[in-house]
Formats: sequence, C-alpha cells, structure tokens
Amino acid sequence: MKRLALFAALAAVSVAAQAAPVTYTIDNSHTYPHFSYNHLGFSNQTHKFDKSSGTVVLDREGGAGSVVVTIDATSVNTGHAVFNEHLQAADFFDTANHPTITFKSNKMAFRGDQPVSLVGDLTIKGVTRPVTLTITHFKCQPHPMLKVDACGANATTQVKRSEFNMGKNVPFVSDEVTLTLAIEAVNQPAQ
Repeated sequence: MKRLALFAALAAVSVAAQAAPVTYTIDNSHTYPHFSYNHLGFSNQTHKFDKSSGTVVLDREGGAGSVVVTIDATSVNTGHAVFNEHLQAADFFDTANHPTITFKSNKMAFRGDQPVSLVGDLTIKGVTRPVTLTITHFKCQPHPMLKVDACGANATTQVKRSEFNMGKNVPFVSDEVTLTLAIEAVNQPAQ
C-alpha cells in the first residue's frame, strides 16, 4: 500500500512538472505587428512597426497562458519617412509623450490544447481599453535552426482609433482599424 501511495505521488509530481508553464521570448526579427484601415474609401492601407518585444507564457495542458507585447511606436513604418513622422505627431501616436504601445493579456482561451483567443488590455497613446484578439494561426515545434522550442501565432482584433484619442480625419479615414500581431517566440533555457 505504501509503495502504491509513493508511486502515485511520484506520478503526480511528474505530471505537474510536465504541465509547467513555458516562457517564450518574442523574436523581433520575425514578429510583425501591423495595422490596416480604409483611406478615403479608395483602398485599405497596411502599415507596420519594426520593433517589438515581449513574452508568451504557455501551459497547453493546463489550458492557460498569457502574452505581453510592447511595440515601439517610434518604429512605425509606412514606407515613407514624411508619413512616418506624421503618424508619430500629437494627432496620432504622439510618440514624444507615448513612445510605446502595449498589449497585456489576462486570459487565453483554448479549444483542446490550441489557444483560440486572447483577452487583455491594449494601451495606445496613454489610453487603455479591453480587447479580444482572435488567434487565427498557432503552432509550436522545435525551431529547425535555433534548436530550441518555438511558437508562432497570428492574432487579430478591430478597434476604433477615436477611442484612443486618435480620431483625426474620421470619417474620411476609417475610425475602424484592424490590428494584427504575427508573432514568433522562442524558449530561452537558463544557461
């Protein structure tokens, strides 16, 4: 009986150790935060940010996780230097006073062992609003070049820029903006 209890205790410890959350560090060179909006009814424009950082914590067996992403708003890239400066001005991102955009999740929803959405707080220009990002793609596997575990995901949401004090030129330029995070993150084992 004692042996059975000892075996059960060891098995429980083993399962708990396997189900421990894993932390992944966002790889800036393969992470692509971008946004799109309608410009004067003519076309949908898409622009990106070149610098981002953060972490993904994932417990797939436990059905839990979290994401923290920090985007350098001064790295906005429209492909045109003058327009980049325009978007960094006070009417839009106001990067002189608010150089970063952050998303901090407080809930990750799963279907089986796959995350399907992130609920959290998005802060732009000093204004924080709750948002839900729908995860449209997710995959974890050993990274073939780095030889460490890695995860990648695409997640999207829609916000109204006027709710973040960025409503200049609405309704001519759409108030609705689609935000998309294309993230790759790698597990960095302790050395």
